[in-house]
Amino acid sequence: MTKIVVIGNGMVGYKFCEKLRQADPDKAFKITVFGEEHWPAYDRVHLSDYFTGSTAEDLLLAPSSWYEENDIVLRRNELVTEINREEKKVISHTGTEVPYDKLILATGSGAMVPPINGVEKKGVFVYRTLEDLEAIIDFGKNVKKAAVIGGGLLGLEAAKAVRDMGLETHVVEFAPRLMPRQLDEAGSSLLKSKLEDLGISIHLNKNTQQIKGNGKLSGLDFKDGSELPIEMLVISAGIKPRDELAKTCGLSYAERGGVVVNEYLQTIEDKDIFAIGEVASVQNMIYGLVAPGYEMATQVVNQLTGNKVKPFLGYDMSTKLKLIGIDVASFGDAFGINEPSTPIVYHNKNSGEYKRINISLDGKRLLGGILVGEASAYGMLLQMTQNNMPLPPNPEDLILGARGGKASTGAGVSDLPAEAQICSCENVTKGALCKIIEEDGLTKLDEIKACTKAGTGCGGCIPMVNDLLKSQLKAMGKQVKNTLCAHFEYSRQELLDIVKIKEIKSYDELLNQYGTGDGCETCKPAVASILASTWNELITKQDTIQDSNDRYLANIQKGGTYSVVPRVPGGEISPEKLMVIAQVAKKYGLYTKITGGQRIDMFGARVDQLPDIWEELIDAGFESGHAYGKSLRTVKSCVGSTWCRYGVQDAVSFAIEVEERYRGLRSPHKLKGAVSGCIRECAEAQSKDFGIIATEKGWNLYVGGNGGSKPQHAKLLINDVDSATCLKYIDRYLMFYIRTADPLTRTATWLNKLDGGIDYLREVVVNDSLNIGEELEREMAFKIETYACEWKEVVNDPKLRAKFQHFVNDDQGDPQVAFNEVRGQKAPVSWG
Repeated sequence: MTKIVVIGNGMVGYKFCEKLRQADPDKAFKITVFGEEHWPAYDRVHLSDYFTGSTAEDLLLAPSSWYEENDIVLRRNELVTEINREEKKVISHTGTEVPYDKLILATGSGAMVPPINGVEKKGVFVYRTLEDLEAIIDFGKNVKKAAVIGGGLLGLEAAKAVRDMGLETHVVEFAPRLMPRQLDEAGSSLLKSKLEDLGISIHLNKNTQQIKGNGKLSGLDFKDGSELPIEMLVISAGIKPRDELAKTCGLSYAERGGVVVNEYLQTIEDKDIFAIGEVASVQNMIYGLVAPGYEMATQVVNQLTGNKVKPFLGYDMSTKLKLIGIDVASFGDAFGINEPSTPIVYHNKNSGEYKRINISLDGKRLLGGILVGEASAYGMLLQMTQNNMPLPPNPEDLILGARGGKASTGAGVSDLPAEAQICSCENVTKGALCKIIEEDGLTKLDEIKACTKAGTGCGGCIPMVNDLLKSQLKAMGKQVKNTLCAHFEYSRQELLDIVKIKEIKSYDELLNQYGTGDGCETCKPAVASILASTWNELITKQDTIQDSNDRYLANIQKGGTYSVVPRVPGGEISPEKLMVIAQVAKKYGLYTKITGGQRIDMFGARVDQLPDIWEELIDAGFESGHAYGKSLRTVKSCVGSTWCRYGVQDAVSFAIEVEERYRGLRSPHKLKGAVSGCIRECAEAQSKDFGIIATEKGWNLYVGGNGGSKPQHAKLLINDVDSATCLKYIDRYLMFYIRTADPLTRTATWLNKLDGGIDYLREVVVNDSLNIGEELEREMAFKIETYACEWKEVVNDPKLRAKFQHFVNDDQGDPQVAFNEVRGQKAPVSWG
């Protein structure tokens, strides 16, 4: 039996063990693994999830029982201090000696700490392990301002963690731009702006000279003479290979760190010792991504088990990440420096998107590129780069999409060659995926992940794996169903039809008759929305399957309190109602703010206070503004012809009529509308799900717009119609959207995906090409006739009202709720 010792139980060390056991069903190898940490191997790629609710157990790649089941000896909390190459054994800090035939160095890397005066001070941390994160969280409970040194991938991940803790966050970067190895000046500048919009302060060209403080840090001093007062510092400025064992046992190490290995990952002095992952220096290169580490593990396993070996001669470092909710990707020759090229750049500061692709001078090949803000095309662009796929006639279509009504001419997943690597972490090709789908009859993404491991690493390939699954099933002549989740073999549209036809009124009834299992967090709120859209019944009747916001008819806010937003149709409000809002806010100590939708937000209400607040508002003539629901929020308006000298129609009256018509309408996603009294567009109607703009002859109706992170102008559906006709078309449009959209899909995305786009929608809504116009109008009429204010229903129903308590056996509020004072009003104390 061959004795294998693995030093290091990180992601790469674990992957080596997993692959060796898969290739060694007879267990001809005896495996011993040393890990310094208390936990078994865990997912460092998603380490920041620890700050948003994930536990150590959630991040584990496998539990301790997995090692036992696979006859792998896992020695946790044990540091190897010596490698005796002559006697072929390793010695740990406990004095334990373990012999080996083959030794695998998978010690990874540690945080690189710059030689800054004062790094030993209390409040200075690195960002590498779960233990580091626990220390950061514990210390962060008692501070308000923190900085991260490092504006690269690791630094921005650390900044996300600090921000998730609710701390004032600063990023300090030595270079003149963020992510200098992945982004050019324009892409980095856009990323900087996006981070600043999120409240993160960016400090570039900063050489930190000293960490100030008397024992406990109080700030940073920079070489340019400036300073930054802070209470906590996280250093995430790069990695340093853990090569100390190699140095003490006579193995070669690179000048910039790392154990020197050949193309077969063997150390130069000892062919029985391999190095894989971040500790390995291949041609003087350290690979800090998980995918090349996994590939190294695979090739060493192939050598040990006699399988075909592929020399490791380098690895593509293309990467796609979501940093603090912002898509960032770079691929191939991102800067266009490896060979002469022509860049094509799309930069939209309004939408926050930057896309650059580098085309070979002959116009035939895609060499690389950069994506910031929107990176959905990354997978396909990377494949085109890696496989030298032909470019479309207009290469700019790759980042702009087809324009002028033309069909897209870009390559799709079906055009990829069989050898195209779909999952780089697990080295799974298109051919391998297609083969297993065809031969094993796999039809679900989870089945493919379990069988091939594709998508189980960084997760970046999942969209392409899913597209490939659908493409292959279609090629095999099988029906591809857009199922809601694993518990329902139906799409949202099919479930809506079932609910209508079978007159199903509850989630349990639908699940028992047409689903399996106990349901999940995907199907429960989706079905709740379907039931509400169909029967227009009180949403709280289905409260156990709702999101928190719908369950309590209010938006939960930071600190655990709720906001109350009464409806103010068209933004018009009387002085008497303003006085009531002021009195209620003062009585319950609520923070008040004018919203962008012409309403007044009141923040800081405990859940037990909500019915009492609603009762006072309802008595004054207010009703629920549905700020919490996937429903109509507001219909914004200008003052129109009533007051404005430019107005040509009464925008306020029409906005009030429209808002009161569609109030409470439940839909796949939130809805916003607006009415502008003239073409000056002061109500910003063209940025709404439906927007109405006055003309001399009537109204122009626009549909399918939205603001937010990906703003999109609405498209003109019909022009110069009277008020009654305009409302008829909105009725049809909204009901058609409710019938056909997927869950959590805004009207803009729905319209973008609709075959035929705005032209098809116009045929359905205006020309009634499907002959369903009157049916859609009847459905909307039912919603209007059966509308009831949800707040009022709760106020008047003692059983419903009783649900709004923090504790079932106590009328007291949540004792953990606490506030600070900001500008004369209260603000929540950050969650710890």
